[in-house]
Amino acid sequence: MSTMAMLQLKQQLSRITEKERQEISAFLHRLRQQSPVWQKEMTRRMAEMDAGKKFRLPRKPAATA
Repeated sequence: MSTMAMLQLKQQLSRITEKERQEISAFLHRLRQQSPVWQKEMTRRMAEMDAGKKFRLPRKPAATA
């Protein structure tokens, strides 16, 4: 995606309602869950839990204002 297209998308997203943002967020989450990388990571985590191991979710960097 070009820089200009990304900017246009971000501008459009800034003008939508909260409900529309929630719908888009859910859609993006489903897309991520369909990714082979995501599925592999979830399989690995589930195997660790099944083996009785504990793990921590990675921390996201703090957003800067």
